[in-house]
Amino acid sequence: MLSVVIPTLNAEKTLTRTLNSLIDATVQGLVREVIIADGSSTDKTEEIADAAGCQFIAGPRGRGTQLAEGAKAARADWLLFLHADTVLTPGWEDELRKWFEHVERGRWKDGEVAAAFRFALDDFSGKARFMEKMVALRCALFRLPYGDQGLVISKAYYKKLGGFKELPLMEDVDLVRRIGRKRLVLLRSQAVTSPERYVRSGFFLRALRNLGLLSLYYLRVPPRVLARLYG
Repeated sequence: MLSVVIPTLNAEKTLTRTLNSLIDATVQGLVREVIIADGSSTDKTEEIADAAGCQFIAGPRGRGTQLAEGAKAARADWLLFLHADTVLTPGWEDELRKWFEHVERGRWKDGEVAAAFRFALDDFSGKARFMEKMVALRCALFRLPYGDQGLVISKAYYKKLGGFKELPLMEDVDLVRRIGRKRLVLLRSQAVTSPERYVRSGFFLRALRNLGLLSLYYLRVPPRVLARLYG
């Protein structure tokens, strides 16, 4: 079974849709609990979480810290880390259940493996389709999904890797790098993310900035510096 961990910060506009995409999996018994790891929201995020029956954990702002705290509270054997503006497409639970069966029978019997979903944007423009193709290419070449694609990992393996670090930025890339290419599977189901950040900044400018920050990260620029550049 899964413990779903969702970091939030003033997520009232998107959180309900994210939680709705987990209903079928909860009814079927795949999702055991949903943990909202909040970073001091001032909107109705907590009310929405309470109404949906989620466990709400309040703490300091910082996605790496929030994800780590949510994972500590999780009780299931498997973890699903999911952003509060990301919706999993119908049928994701069936694919994940089949993948779990494959893990148990295949070369990953030790459970030391992780999976991410296919990136998609909730936007009808050609720019959005181009962005999706670029992300798919990045994942195919480098096995480097970002946090907005979700991450499924066994709790035991997560702990063995040291979990999420309390980083102000790049906490997702940091963990994926420790997982490694050979133990990361890309699923067919989509994680559909809000395009708000891309629309606000401009699709191509946003993509270039993300690429620049990733390059600086690999050049060992401290995450606190990257966070200031990210804004």
